[in-house]
Amino acid sequence: MEYVRIASIQDPLFKQLHNLMKDVFPEEEVLEFSLWEEPLLDPTIRVFAAVHEGEVVGVTEYRYNKELEVAMTDFTIIAKEGLGIGPFIAKKRDEDLKQLAKENGMTLKGMFAEIYDPYRAKDHSFGGVKVMDPYVRREVLSHLGYKRLDFPYVHPAWTNEGKAVQELDFCFLPFQETDSLQASFVSEFIQTYYAILSNKPAAWNEMISDLEKRDQISLLPL
Repeated sequence: MEYVRIASIQDPLFKQLHNLMKDVFPEEEVLEFSLWEEPLLDPTIRVFAAVHEGEVVGVTEYRYNKELEVAMTDFTIIAKEGLGIGPFIAKKRDEDLKQLAKENGMTLKGMFAEIYDPYRAKDHSFGGVKVMDPYVRREVLSHLGYKRLDFPYVHPAWTNEGKAVQELDFCFLPFQETDSLQASFVSEFIQTYYAILSNKPAAWNEMISDLEKRDQISLLPL
């Protein structure tokens, strides 16, 4: 299996990758094809395909913020069972982030991730791919060491229509031992992350306002 970075929408693998995203994720979670052109050119945004016999069987997107010394897993897709795609992607992603941290003189504090709460989000079949089931994905993140940040989380839909996407938890994988994060650190990262979207829902603005009134955000088990 190959771990191939996708850096252009002209890459033949990107069409496979984007179609896979549309098959697996809800519409509001998928950025339109042409709008990927600029993000793919950003060196801080890393999009990789797991390629098996010429077919994209897994995808991961993640990024790093040099100023805040933190990373974010945007999404991971595992399209087929029985190939060891999940461990393969996790290992390769970890190697890539360690190399990036070294090249940029960073000491990464950890990695953020969004995860559906399957007890609230009951209607996401993720294209019928069993390994993408919200219960499975949540347990995988828990085993990797992710913790749930203790605040009600919403995010703006990637369609930029101003819709609030809920039924999600915002999580963090600390690379150093800690049981909380500064609320200002969490707020700054979220605002930076969603800066590309101009149409923010009221619920998102209220969430940011509430974060700015707090000091620490506890990290709880998933």
